[in-house]
Amino acid sequence: RRAGDVTGEHEVLLAGNRETLELTHRAGDRGVFAEGAIDAAAWLADRDAGWYAFDDVLDE
Repeated sequence: RRAGDVTGEHEVLLAGNRETLELTHRAGDRGVFAEGAIDAAAWLADRDAGWYAFDDVLDE
C-alpha cells in the first residue's frame, strides 16, 4: 500500500501472549535506499575478496 509521498514502507510485528510491538519505517523517496547501497559498495571496495554479510557493514 502507498500513501501520498511514501515510496516504501516496512513493518515488523512482534507478538506475545497479551501484547504486541510494531515498528514501521517509511521512506519518502528511493534516494535513501540508493545512499545506503552506495555506502555499502564503498565499504566493500576496500575489502579482500570473500563472503560478507550486511552485519559486517553495519558493525563498522
